[in-house]
Amino acid sequence: MLDQTDNQILDELSRNSRIKMKELGEKVHLTAPAASARIAKLEDSGVIEGYTIKLNHTKMGFFIHAFITVLTQSIHHQPYLDFLKGQEKYQINHYKISGGGCYLLECKFPSNEIMNLFLEELNQYANYKLSIVIKKS
Repeated sequence: MLDQTDNQILDELSRNSRIKMKELGEKVHLTAPAASARIAKLEDSGVIEGYTIKLNHTKMGFFIHAFITVLTQSIHHQPYLDFLKGQEKYQINHYKISGGGCYLLECKFPSNEIMNLFLEELNQYANYKLSIVIKKS
């Protein structure tokens, strides 16, 4: 069970996973070694699974941000999943969902033309519904 200090540590690490232990300790009222020990415990227990970076896809040349709800055409999803293995450069997230589709793909594309090629190829394996992100709020 997480206590208030653990939750504060997680909040701070969510904002900045590169924070110095001394600074983190000051923010959560612990010494740097105590904060470090808490983090190690959170890692060992699996609460913290890893650390990541946040990328600016637009600055990397991917100007289109899209969500694609995928409805596979049969109960055999493997052809669709195999198709995705060659398309990792466009994928941000891929979720198995229930409700209005089988999968939800979060993608990035450098242009409408590239996105259209992706969708044409995707349509060989599944139907889809496309939503384009206008602005992140």
